[in-house]
Amino acid sequence: MSYWIVQSRQGAARISTTVFSQRTIRSMYTLYSMQRSGNSYKVRLALARLGIPYNLVEIDILKGESRTPEFLAKNPNGQVPLLEVAPDRHLAESNAILWYVAGGSMLAPEDRIARAEALQWMFFEQHSLEPNIGAAYFWLALIKGGRELQSHALEDWMENGYRALGVMETHLTRHRFFVADHFTIADIALYAYTHVADQADFDLTRFPAIRAWLARVADEPGYIPMHWQPELAPAQ
Repeated sequence: MSYWIVQSRQGAARISTTVFSQRTIRSMYTLYSMQRSGNSYKVRLALARLGIPYNLVEIDILKGESRTPEFLAKNPNGQVPLLEVAPDRHLAESNAILWYVAGGSMLAPEDRIARAEALQWMFFEQHSLEPNIGAAYFWLALIKGGRELQSHALEDWMENGYRALGVMETHLTRHRFFVADHFTIADIALYAYTHVADQADFDLTRFPAIRAWLARVADEPGYIPMHWQPELAPAQ
């Protein structure tokens, strides 16, 4: 299902949406996204924080919608998120998309060491956090019967996920954010699955610095929660 759309903004009291002209819509990014996917949420959160309008196409990977010939022609890897940046030109992989959309903004550090530190944490997210907390979230929160289907993997996910949370906790006891002392795409990358870790049996009460950081991220201007949906107008 596709919609057009949307620029999301959140003020202290409410979220509002802006509907654009057809001409403007044609020049927007198109984001192929799944609502409850942490990786897709990263991109939606970055676009909202930056105030960038985009066309949104909801793809339900659980129904095989990312494995159709039409979608595979856009992304042979059959995954979301996927961002159409120009006609017939698509960018996959959530963290690559974050660097693309945030380029030139405060969310993407330009200082050489800060940029490397952001990459360091984003590689950490994909290597240590997403394969464990992200996998546990997918199977325990999204898949009916997933706990039984993946019972053999749960112990490893929990052990490695808690180890990753411990690394983050240690850093956040000394820093408000992960890079450059302010909110960046490194925080967005790490936030997406950390903030739903409790839905995958992880006990975040053991990590006060992480919980304080989660609250700071949620207080950022333009923040939208994962479940938020704009008042979408059906595509014409």
